[in-house]
Amino acid sequence: MSRPRALITGAGSGLGRALAHRYARAGYDIAVAELLTERAKTVVDELAAHGGSHFAVEVDVGDDASVEAMRDTVRAHWDGFDVLINNAGVASAGSIADSSLDDWRWVTNIDLFGVVRGMKAFAPMFQTQRRGHVLSTASFAGIAGAPGIASYGVAKAGVVALSEALRGEMALFDVKVSVICPIFFKTNLLETARSPNAKFIGVAAKLMDNAKESADDIADYVFKAQQRGDFMIIPTTTERIRWRVKRWFPELYFRELMKLARKTMARSG
Repeated sequence: MSRPRALITGAGSGLGRALAHRYARAGYDIAVAELLTERAKTVVDELAAHGGSHFAVEVDVGDDASVEAMRDTVRAHWDGFDVLINNAGVASAGSIADSSLDDWRWVTNIDLFGVVRGMKAFAPMFQTQRRGHVLSTASFAGIAGAPGIASYGVAKAGVVALSEALRGEMALFDVKVSVICPIFFKTNLLETARSPNAKFIGVAAKLMDNAKESADDIADYVFKAQQRGDFMIIPTTTERIRWRVKRWFPELYFRELMKLARKTMARSG
């Protein structure tokens, strides 16, 4: 019996790397897609401990031709696969008044259009094989409506809406779709983050440092939720409660959000 297969973008570090290890432990062969080839190769070497056959593929999800080249490389290795995780992304912060349009274009091109490119590249394959699961990493920022991260939140909200649309389209072909909405956790996402004010990055860094969950914790929750067939995957209990409060009591949610925002900004100095 052949092993299941998963393609994960941004799998050279952070959540992508943790997901690669979690799926490999579960018996999947992994295509480690990453902008930095050496990182991808390092993860492939690590995955050898789990058995199976894994390979690295270079991709810049912000570039049409690069995603198409990734698709062709994957096709050369596999005649199809089971799980696509559009995980690659970047971070941005800053107020709407202060953030540059260049930063908006940068984060939406990678975080939103990068997912569009991944979906478009492989949607025909999933439709033809009439099986599989497409997951995309958004963020609780795409749900929260929090101040100070509008460009990032809008890009991630787009991933949620995009996943909802794809879910409806793929249901006709028996293909499942999920969207992952984690809150801050320990990762290296801020390595390339952009902001007009270093204070916003500092706030994010503190929230990451104080997070109880690691990338491995998030990956484990995502794997189990994907196996259950969940659509909206919110890995942390507090955020699952906040999501429900926002849906049922939006004004209460907003008041509590602003209390938390003021407290967080005050602590950051």
